[in-house]
Amino acid sequence: MTTTDDVTRWVEAYRSAWISNDADEIGALFTEDALYEFRPNDPDPWRGRDEIVTGWIEEPDSPEVWKLDVRVLGVLADDTAVAQAFVEYLDDRPDYDDLWFIELENGRARRFTEWPVKRS
Repeated sequence: MTTTDDVTRWVEAYRSAWISNDADEIGALFTEDALYEFRPNDPDPWRGRDEIVTGWIEEPDSPEVWKLDVRVLGVLADDTAVAQAFVEYLDDRPDYDDLWFIELENGRARRFTEWPVKRS
C-alpha cells in the first residue's frame, strides 16, 4: 500500500533528478515498463524507463530557470497518488499549476501523468 510518505519521498527524488538531469537519478524514479504522460490520455507518452531517461535528458531544464513546489494531496484506494505542483519558470516560459497522478510500485513510478494548466 502506498503512503503519503512514499509519495513525498518520490517527489523529492523527482525534484533532485530535475536539478541534476542525471540519467541514474531519473531512471531510479521509474519501473522498467513505466509510462510518462504529459497530459491525461497522452497519445504520445514516453514508454519504458529507457525512453523516459532519454527524453528527459534530450530536453533538460537548468535548475536556475525554474522553481517547483509540490503538495501531496493524498493516495486513492488504487494506490494512485495525487499531488498539486506549482512550476514557476524564471525565463520567458509560462508558469503552470499541475495535478500529478503517480502510480507507485515499490517506490518507483509505473505511471506518471501530468495535468498541466497554464497560469494566465
